[in-house]
Amino acid sequence: MALLGAIAYPVLDYFEVFSDKGEAISFGANDGKGGPQKEGSKALMPLGPDAGFKISGTVPENGTKIAVTTYTGKKSGFTGKVWVWAPKQYDDPAYKDKGFPVLIALPGGAGFPNNYWMGTDLKLQSSVQKWSEEGKSLPFIIAMPVLNPENHDKDPHDPKAGLYWDGSDIPGQPKMGTWLTEDVPQLIKENFRTIKSRDGWAFMGSSTGGTAGLKAVLQKPDKFKAVIASGPDIVPDSRLWKGHEKEQADNNSKVLAKRLIAKGGPEVYLALQVGAKEPVKPPIDAFVAKYGNKGPVKSKYYVIQNGEHNAKTYVPNMETGGLIQWISEHMQKPVG
Repeated sequence: MALLGAIAYPVLDYFEVFSDKGEAISFGANDGKGGPQKEGSKALMPLGPDAGFKISGTVPENGTKIAVTTYTGKKSGFTGKVWVWAPKQYDDPAYKDKGFPVLIALPGGAGFPNNYWMGTDLKLQSSVQKWSEEGKSLPFIIAMPVLNPENHDKDPHDPKAGLYWDGSDIPGQPKMGTWLTEDVPQLIKENFRTIKSRDGWAFMGSSTGGTAGLKAVLQKPDKFKAVIASGPDIVPDSRLWKGHEKEQADNNSKVLAKRLIAKGGPEVYLALQVGAKEPVKPPIDAFVAKYGNKGPVKSKYYVIQNGEHNAKTYVPNMETGGLIQWISEHMQKPVG
């Protein structure tokens, strides 16, 4: 019988008989009351209230949990799902009073109703865990919000087919820029031990998610220090911008980089990568040549040989190209 049990368990677990999916999980929000802050500390203890995260999956390589909640942004008014993951170090007693850096991971495509980084197939979480143990990355908390308020990718006959919001506050539309840069960080601050300064905050993203993350760091360098943008467009081009050219320019990474260089700071660290075969490569080449490593805009650029527009390719090349190590060297490690 013991042998039968040993054989049967993986099968049963596969069908989620023993799964903890849907169970409540907390990351230290002190039962919704918030936590005492240490005077003079660089760490920010969870502010509360507890967001009611539920386990959505388990990272098979190390047993860490991915969780999800539905959150209403206080500043944007938008309600959407946010998935989160914390590295093993977060629960290590040696780190119990330390705040952790945060990586806001944005997907390509519609990014609604799911953020594809929440799955374990792309190995983002297991890779960050491995790299952190090898000294190639900080042990980032990863936040994975929805990118757009709707999904019109499926039906080519849909009059809104291909519609997206450029991770921005387009007049008359849901405030997706505020959602990504104000509300999602607030949710993480409410539920996790984080870092007070911008040194603990970065974006990463692929395709449209890379576009949004790149723009966010250039637009709000007082809040975010770095980004890993994979295969991004450089300029916003949603058809929802029609009639709002000034606001569109205010969300254009070329315009924002030029303004930041003229202002003289603060410094931002832009790690970009692109497949050699990607159609977005020429605009990225031109952006890096004109704005990369000019004044406060620091950049590292990696071209993936034979690479295509593919999120599965981007993750391992964050290590191969040295991008994750580069931004980690310029950000704050866990600190008390």
